[in-house]
Amino acid sequence: MTRQRALLYIHAAAVLFGLTGVFGELIQASAAVITAGRAIFAVLSLGVFARIQRRSMLGVLTPAQIFVLVIAGALLAGHWVTFFISVKVGGIAIATLGFASFPAFITLFEGLVFREKVRAAEWAVLALVTLGLVLVTPSFDFADQGTVGLLWGLASGLSFALLALTNRRAAAGMDAMQVAGWQNAIVALIVLPFAVGQLPALGAMDWLWIALLGVFCTGLSHYLFVSSLTKLNARSAGLVIALEPVYAIGFAWVLFAQEPTGRMLAGAALIVAAIVWSGLRKPAH
Repeated sequence: MTRQRALLYIHAAAVLFGLTGVFGELIQASAAVITAGRAIFAVLSLGVFARIQRRSMLGVLTPAQIFVLVIAGALLAGHWVTFFISVKVGGIAIATLGFASFPAFITLFEGLVFREKVRAAEWAVLALVTLGLVLVTPSFDFADQGTVGLLWGLASGLSFALLALTNRRAAAGMDAMQVAGWQNAIVALIVLPFAVGQLPALGAMDWLWIALLGVFCTGLSHYLFVSSLTKLNARSAGLVIALEPVYAIGFAWVLFAQEPTGRMLAGAALIVAAIVWSGLRKPAH
């Protein structure tokens, strides 16, 4: 693994993350069905990637670790379900920009809940993301589908922030591939009861899109992301992943003619700039 290959891997992962909303738009099924199918195919593909890297997915876990994985799996299920509802209601760009709010939620939780010292620059990032979301909001009317879609996107960002904090604080020391495999398995177990009755109605193309979503946008993207971290630090990787909303908006524009307004583009620019600025700052010691 060279640095150039690691950069290629992390950019490919960002593109695959950006494609998630595209598959959510293509699949003619509920958010529960998409989430359950994605998780099942992700577990299968992660198992293959683990074998390629000669890593075990079935290591011995303590009861405390199992408890953490169950909580994290539930948060991941909530994140995916709310994200795909946002895609269905508000469109790909709105959903992705709502999800992109998660760094702001992390800052809030670290400052207000965990009582960690939050510097002025971090509050500035939060303010920029908030202003960006105000610009992205189509209207402040709950009868507007775009606004409702953004609220679901914000719920997706909130649940992902809680997931990130859970993994950061409680899953430390565990193998990243193993964590991803277990969490996806838990997502499948949680969501499948709500989706199983709808599975027979899925068409062949829907199954294909779900398989591609699970294998490429989940399993492969996670494999590329984890592999890139052997040569890149988390900050460098985070800066590239911050481009996900840009890719998502581009895909939605080209593939589905979901043309963003000037106001939405301005809001997107503010959100991406805030995430990039956050990544460029030196961490506090």
